[in-house]
This record gives sequence, C-alpha cells and structure tokens, in this order.
Amino acid sequence: MRLQSGGAILLQWLTDHRRNRRILPIGVPNPGTSGTSEWEGAMGFANSDVGRELAQRLEDPATRPQEISDRLDALDDAERVAVVRSFGRSAQRRLYELVDGFRPLRLEHLVPPSAPDFTQVRHYGRNTLPAFKLFEKRFCRPHGADAVKPGELYGFNFQAMAPVTGPGYFVAREDATRPEVLVDYHCVPKEHPEGWPEIRPNERGLSRFVYGFMVDTLRGVSEHVTIGSAARQGKDMGSWFILCREA
Repeated sequence: MRLQSGGAILLQWLTDHRRNRRILPIGVPNPGTSGTSEWEGAMGFANSDVGRELAQRLEDPATRPQEISDRLDALDDAERVAVVRSFGRSAQRRLYELVDGFRPLRLEHLVPPSAPDFTQVRHYGRNTLPAFKLFEKRFCRPHGADAVKPGELYGFNFQAMAPVTGPGYFVAREDATRPEVLVDYHCVPKEHPEGWPEIRPNERGLSRFVYGFMVDTLRGVSEHVTIGSAARQGKDMGSWFILCREA
C-alpha cells in the first residue's frame, strides 16, 4: 500500500507539473527558481540535423564507434549539447552497446584535473524516461583528492522533479573490473559545495522510487560525451541516458 500511494503521488505530480511547466532555452533562468544557472533546457534543441545524421548512422550495423566519437569531437560546445540532447531511446541504446570497451572512462574525464576541488562540472543530459527527459548530472572532486587519479567524485542530479524526488545525490567510482565508471546512489557524499542542495538519502520518501537502490554504468563515447545505463538492485532497467560535459 505504501508503494502504491507513493507512486500515485509522484505520478500525479509529474502529470500536473508537465502540464503547467514552461520550457526555456539553455542558459535562460527558470522564473520559478533563482540564479542564472537554474534552467530546464529546451526540447527545441532536439531539432538537430547532425543528431539525425548520427542517429541514422547508429542504425547501420557497419558503423564504428570511432566515427561517432570523431563527429562529436568536431562540433562546437553548443552544437554538441544540442546533438546529445537529440538522441532518443533507440539511438541511446544502440550507442551504449556500440561503445562497449571502446574508450576507457576514468573519473578525470568527468571532472578534468584543471577543475579545482569542490567546484562543480556540469554534464548536460537526456534520458529515455517518458517525461522530463532533460537534466544535468553535476560532479565535483572532493577536497584533497588527487586531481589526476581521484578515488571518487561527488554529484547530484539537477532536474525539474527535484522538489518532489530529491536531488539524487551519488558517489562515482571507477569500476574495478571494466574501464567504466559506476554512479552509486546507495552512497551519498558527506559534504557538498556551496550552492548545491541539502544532502538527502535516496532510500527515503519519494526519492526511493527514482534513485533508490540504483547504480548507473557510464561508458566513454568522446572527449566530452558519455552514455549510461541504469540498474536497480543489480537488475538492468532498460533505461539509458547520455551526457555532455561542459567545455
């Protein structure tokens, strides 16, 4: 009964919020929040010619991951975000499979050594969920960590549902057996940079329906782009997301 009640509340909130929300372009503040960094993004960015070209390439079994990587690296920052946010479910699923073992991903690729400790690095993303597809994962390196080989990163999810679902804090670590990064929602940071939301566990309240008992797997695509897959309690959810790191 508790699970049904919580799910019903979340579903109703999603329905109401989707009906009433305003979609704003990247960089434009959401009038319901404060600060120039608070934005939702624009689904209009999905109208990307390069995105459609790459989606078609991903349908071709002869396509090699290096082709996709080189094409993404050749784009400027704004166009790269637009292309990434144009990838739908089929393209993301195919890309995740395509880059398996292609480009080793390390924590320093998510937060470059040039970034100071405890300074956020934004990754603009799109997921394959039915609603609220646009989001960000914001990462930082803990105080005192090795800039080149940090043991872990802290992060949270910035998205429109946060007032209800919570910030979705996580700790990211390198997979010990594969050249991938694991985003672990079982663990939350002990502290956070100024300006980040209050840390909340992911197994309480409505957060448990979105982030509870989850671990994401990230794979490298290009210098700025990664692709991820979500699993809950060790079971693949058939859900993917793609990220583009700010330059």
